[in-house]
Amino acid sequence: MFSQKVAQQSLRRLAVQQPTLMQSAMMRASPAAIAIGNTQKRLATSSPNTEDPNQILAKQRLNRPVSPHLGIYRPQVGWIMSSLHRISGISLSGPLYLWATAYLASPLFGWHLESASMVAAFGALPVAAKILIKTILALPFTYHSMNGIRHLTWDLGIGFTNPTIIKTGWTVVGLSVTSALALAFM
Repeated sequence: MFSQKVAQQSLRRLAVQQPTLMQSAMMRASPAAIAIGNTQKRLATSSPNTEDPNQILAKQRLNRPVSPHLGIYRPQVGWIMSSLHRISGISLSGPLYLWATAYLASPLFGWHLESASMVAAFGALPVAAKILIKTILALPFTYHSMNGIRHLTWDLGIGFTNPTIIKTGWTVVGLSVTSALALAFM
């Protein structure tokens, strides 16, 4: 409150004493500086710069230090697993949305995506192809599920030490591969 009164009084004093300079002073100085009488003035440069501002900026960018990227860091289990968790989530949800849309649109286009025709088509495949397809479908699902449990324990505040993160990371990899193969051979 007191600072507002000081600022108002200094602006009024300036308006009465020098009405022509009031607008330029208000744009350049703070009210406290006007109250003290300490307004600074910037002198114009003697030679105007005729160089293109974009060229000046390009030259300045060349002198800036370059920030290091992921190439300087040693790969660690934590950030690789976190990246794969996001990738597996996208790789699971994308085809699910596409298949659900195709399933809903199949009567309109005459496609046969009902369960009986899909079971018959999958049953006609060789055993090696069935195992390969089931492994490809099960691996992202089991990995995302196991790593999701790991992330939920982190949300509870459990397991944030580096040795625990490394152990649980490799445990998730082992469990997801084992469970994916178990699902594939069922």
